Amino acid sequence: MNNYINIYNNLVKLTRNKELYKGFKNQDTFSDRLIFFLLHFAFFLKIYKEKNDKDLLQDIYDFVFRQMELSVREIGYGDQSINKKMKDYLNLFYSMIDKIHTWDDLNKESKKKILSIFLNNDVNIDYLIEYFDKYKKFLLNNTLNSHIKGVVKH
Repeated sequence: MNNYINIYNNLVKLTRNKELYKGFKNQDTFSDRLIFFLLHFAFFLKIYKEKNDKDLLQDIYDFVFRQMELSVREIGYGDQSINKKMKDYLNLFYSMIDKIHTWDDLNKESKKKILSIFLNNDVNIDYLIEYFDKYKKFLLNNTLNSHIKGVVKH
């Protein structure tokens, strides 16, 4: 099951890109990082769900959310609040997947609206649209297997 640690670590690494946080009032909070983490993961699953084994993607999904739960525990949330937090994060994630499902068909204004739902940041939205368009292309140019093996470089 640790086969997917490279995917998780790369998602975490992507969320540390300081450019993503330009224009945020409280730059780089856990909540902001988590939103960017989930957005990256939503695009990741969107790209790879078409051409890959559903069971493999389910294993990756399970692994990533287990790792995320461990991170939330490390912050110090108690057992009761962790369950609620994880449920909130899952709902947020499913909302992201639903909204970005048609990303390729959307114009810039529609993409702005989607990102604005999840991020309270109007200053950097154009950069973020361009960033996620490039991230999507990056994913399309790399195989899922290359992510699992950790041979991709961002």
